[in-house]
Amino acid sequence: MAWSCNTKVQLGAMFLALFGWVSSCVTTFVPLWKNLNLDLNELEIWTMGLWQVCIVQEEGATECKAHDSFLALPLELRVSRILMCLSNGLGLLGFLLASLGSDCWKICEEKPDLKKWLLLAGGAAFGTSGIMTLAPVSWVAYNTVLEFWDETIPNIVPRWEFGEAMFLGWFAGFFLAAGGLLMSHPYLTKGGLRQAPAHRRLTRLNYNLCSHYSVC
Repeated sequence: MAWSCNTKVQLGAMFLALFGWVSSCVTTFVPLWKNLNLDLNELEIWTMGLWQVCIVQEEGATECKAHDSFLALPLELRVSRILMCLSNGLGLLGFLLASLGSDCWKICEEKPDLKKWLLLAGGAAFGTSGIMTLAPVSWVAYNTVLEFWDETIPNIVPRWEFGEAMFLGWFAGFFLAAGGLLMSHPYLTKGGLRQAPAHRRLTRLNYNLCSHYSVC
């Protein structure tokens, strides 16, 4: 089956956004947002996520403990929890909408305008999901940098540093946003949503000819 260029673009955008969504889900739940190396005990590495804190020992053993209270967390972690969960749900919704609106599916073929709007809504959902992933990751990164260079804290006090999940979150947000933009771009151009299907234009042309010559 030969696919048109537009269908290939839709598939590429879908896979790009899907990879970003999966990465965003992983970022949400892994306890690798921050790392803390203790100079007094180099055999242990502390890691922190949105849901728990873990201690990784040199021999490979890992012990994790969930955060005691949501309200006891810093503001940026509380907001990050909410935004990341919303981002994951919105990404799933975008995937469902974009799948129904894609040219690869034969659903609603008799309603091409509806398929265009479904695809556009899916792209918008992916883009919004990407922004909602980038915002909390960047906020936590900003506060981590401020605390790391805070001169009021004694130098002997260990400082939290960037964890692997933060970099994964940045990539996830960019992939989601890029996938959503690529998916919506053909219909955001001038006249993209207003362009009538070919069979509708032919029907209107035939009707005008028949009315003019009064032969139909």
